[in-house]
Amino acid sequence: MAPGAAASTMRVIAGEAKGLRLKRPAGRRLRPTSDLVRGAMFDVLASLGADLSCVLDLYAGSGALGVEALSRGGQWCDFVEQDRAACATIRENLALAGFQGRARVHCLAVARALDRLEGPYSLVLMDPPYADESAATVLDRLVASSLVQPGTTLVLEHSWRRLPADRWGPFALVSRKRHGDTGISIYR
Repeated sequence: MAPGAAASTMRVIAGEAKGLRLKRPAGRRLRPTSDLVRGAMFDVLASLGADLSCVLDLYAGSGALGVEALSRGGQWCDFVEQDRAACATIRENLALAGFQGRARVHCLAVARALDRLEGPYSLVLMDPPYADESAATVLDRLVASSLVQPGTTLVLEHSWRRLPADRWGPFALVSRKRHGDTGISIYR
């Protein structure tokens, strides 16, 4: 999409804001999670009885994952994204959904955010760029931090060609699904 072109949209799959069209930053090279993959991800989380009460959306992009969690009953979501245009889009999407009072957008690098966030979180959603080699280090730091605790569910979206480890610190893989080149690994 050319800079300045109209932003394409995605929709909220279920819950309070079901059907709401979400925006994504125009002219940005983001890889948003498709409606199909997002729906499948939240279906698995529901089957696992994941607690959506306090959510952390890392590498948030347009904020679609965190907005979906809020729509499905999440009480609070911290969004972390370093791109300023994407942060503005997340704020716009929160306002469209009426969730701005249940969220905060942190416009900074994920590695820096880990030192500033308070937690603990019941659900952590991570959708780093597939080629980002630092994402594994971020996940190592996250699982060793006070931001997560026993019972926290971690969701990592990744390329199916680069499967992550079956364990991250005390967190073990409980589900891994493939959707084309996209992999979803869930840890507890």
